[in-house]
Amino acid sequence: MVVMMRQDILFQDRLRIVIGVIADTHVPDRVDALHPELENNLQSEKVDAIIHAGDISSPAVVKQLEHIAPVFAVRGNRDWAFSKALPWSRTIVIGGVRILLIHGQGGLWDYLVDKVWYLLDGYRPERYLRLIERHLKDEQVIVFGHTHRALVLERQGRLFINPGSAAFGIGKDGQPSMGILEIEEGRASARIVNLSKLKANGRSWKKF
Repeated sequence: MVVMMRQDILFQDRLRIVIGVIADTHVPDRVDALHPELENNLQSEKVDAIIHAGDISSPAVVKQLEHIAPVFAVRGNRDWAFSKALPWSRTIVIGGVRILLIHGQGGLWDYLVDKVWYLLDGYRPERYLRLIERHLKDEQVIVFGHTHRALVLERQGRLFINPGSAAFGIGKDGQPSMGILEIEEGRASARIVNLSKLKANGRSWKKF
């Protein structure tokens, strides 16, 4: 069962923890299955846990990922199936590092205003970072999604990670991706792992 709701304190006795970070899988609202490389990549990275930053769409996705490692998730704007099961944001503590999990779209008004700004001014990561920073307390790492654009950024002493979409990047040639968050002796670092550019043939995957 998906690990959720309480403020979890995990892996305190471990010197190094590897966490798979994913978001915006959109199964089955946009495609029928997870990206064909996603599970193999998580397994090859030997992840100790998986963070999903929302727009999961189906509880079946969480159950599938739990065969690899414990899953910590938050609700995205397309996660109607999780309306009573997942919070919009949560804080977990892994290896002594406090991590905020949030999808990143803000409230309904924020979401609508951003749609207008996106049409007028394109993608600006600062818009999403400002929304997220409203929720910050003393977290050292912030994991978010929503934009379908990968980002690893240090900002005011905090590490922000957006793994991009594990299904679709932005535009017809967009790069799907995931993230790896490593915590070693209380220090966090992150990197992006690109997945092959695939497209849906109907609702199934095939290569370009």
